[in-house]
Amino acid sequence: MTTPSGDRLEDDYWRRPPAAPGGAAPGPVRPAGAGGAGPAAGYGGPPPSTAPPPGWRPPVRLRVAPPRHLPPQDTTGLDTEEQRAQRVTWSVGGVAAVVLVALVCLLCSRAIF
Repeated sequence: MTTPSGDRLEDDYWRRPPAAPGGAAPGPVRPAGAGGAGPAAGYGGPPPSTAPPPGWRPPVRLRVAPPRHLPPQDTTGLDTEEQRAQRVTWSVGGVAAVVLVALVCLLCSRAIF
């Protein structure tokens, strides 16, 4: 780490302003590019804005297509497919349970005998 020597001008912006007489806190300092260093006059608020003239947007000529109709659902067919899928799921689960029970019985019989 080096000690500041005060030779570099680009460090002046970051340097603490000199103490004001009477112990009052110094005001904000403007950067060198904004008209030199010195106390700022304060925030004057945002610049005034003017409203755009009426009708400044281009007219919209896009027509949206009406929504499409979905095909009717076959609720009885959906129910039968769901029941068939449920039977397959229960069948696969039952077979897996039987295999697991057989394996546990086989392992326990080997451990006992």
